[in-house]
Amino acid sequence: MTTTPTTSTLKVTDPVLLEFAAEVGASGKVAVVGAQTRWDVGGQPAKGVRQLGAPAGVVEYKPEEMTVKVRAGTSVSDLDAELAAAGQRCALPNRGGTVGGAVAVGEDHLGVLGRGPVRDSVLQVRYVSADGVTVTGGGPVVKNVSGFNLPKLMVGSLGVLGCLSEFVLRTNPVPGVSRWLQFADADPFAVFDLAHRPGAVLWNGTSTWVLLEGYLPDVEAQNTLLIKQWAGVEVEAPPPLPQHRWAMPPAALSTVGPLPTGEFVASVGVGRLWGQRPAPPTAQDPVVVELSRRLKTNFDPTGRLNPGRTP
Repeated sequence: MTTTPTTSTLKVTDPVLLEFAAEVGASGKVAVVGAQTRWDVGGQPAKGVRQLGAPAGVVEYKPEEMTVKVRAGTSVSDLDAELAAAGQRCALPNRGGTVGGAVAVGEDHLGVLGRGPVRDSVLQVRYVSADGVTVTGGGPVVKNVSGFNLPKLMVGSLGVLGCLSEFVLRTNPVPGVSRWLQFADADPFAVFDLAHRPGAVLWNGTSTWVLLEGYLPDVEAQNTLLIKQWAGVEVEAPPPLPQHRWAMPPAALSTVGPLPTGEFVASVGVGRLWGQRPAPPTAQDPVVVELSRRLKTNFDPTGRLNPGRTP
């Protein structure tokens, strides 16, 4: 079997990507701007930075292979519509933003337990480096890739390592049934343990929501099992999420001290929480800080890419 390295210098011939690389150039401070739905994450870009829009459009969709090649400036809603026409979906959250923005922030869909994390769904990434060259990392088929995993590195990087231009994403089938149940007094961790592969389990301190997905007979059986254990009702949608996204170990959700009941929604088993106020600052591991500094220096020696933001 022939393998291709994760980082590639293969010649890029797509005129759209070449034009974007020329726009980024090799000098001057730049930031790629999407829909700005998470523009406050990691700090605001420095003043005077030249702002660019990434190229948009679905380049190639292969439903039979469950992969889609899409440019970073494409809205997630447009991508969802394209995939839905073939009965598929992706791991990106549809919150009004762009594909590149979702990857750069590294935010998973609310139903991440069923869809999988964004970090695992990005098979290939193309970005413009600090010296104005388009770099390809990863490959459209996982088994044909070896070497350093650039796609995973770029997820959540906030564009400080490269100007994201194009991705190959893994897709998955839309389930036959998706159903939300709400329980008033259920232990969210007990619900998580009892439900068979739920799409999501949410908790706000008093109520628990669970997303059941799959074939109708399986969903009905799960529905009966859970409602027999706890008094629950079917609802149209999950609770609205507060503005600020926190990251925390799943075990810590049972002792959410900083936020009172009703001011947060936690994703059980995932390690994510949304709160009415920003997460409190936490001490960073010096080793992680140093590794991040070295990565930034290696990828962007002059600090020209999205200055002012820190992943």
